[in-house]
Amino acid sequence: MAFTQHLGGLRFSSRWKGFWDGTAEGRFLLQSCKACGSIAYPPKLICSKCGADEFEWTPSKGKGKVYTFSVVYEYPPPRLQVDLTPPYVVAIVELEEGVRVMTNIVGCPPSEVRCDMPVEVVFHQTGSEIVLPWFRPSESTA
Repeated sequence: MAFTQHLGGLRFSSRWKGFWDGTAEGRFLLQSCKACGSIAYPPKLICSKCGADEFEWTPSKGKGKVYTFSVVYEYPPPRLQVDLTPPYVVAIVELEEGVRVMTNIVGCPPSEVRCDMPVEVVFHQTGSEIVLPWFRPSESTA
């Protein structure tokens, strides 16, 4: 039976299972190719570096920098079951491991978010079984 996870009607395939299991435990996991060690996000079926098809889940440091962002002035769709009040920030964060993830920036006013701002992961429980990795300004700038 294939793994299917739901978030407000959105479905995630089985290749996301390790990722969502990790967020439920408060860990941000990235796919790592067993053959060449390259890191992948989002999860892939085949390694884009060497073509291998075997992966393992590797813990991320959960730290990165805002690559780009947008301030949103509309409420998110109710089906997503997230408690974001406009305005809020949707961002692409470049993790220290070199991959980029789409996320929300929380813990500061949208007017304070800047590109290259150091951020760290925090985990947000939704109204479903999904725990989302969001990011907040990093307490250390190292």
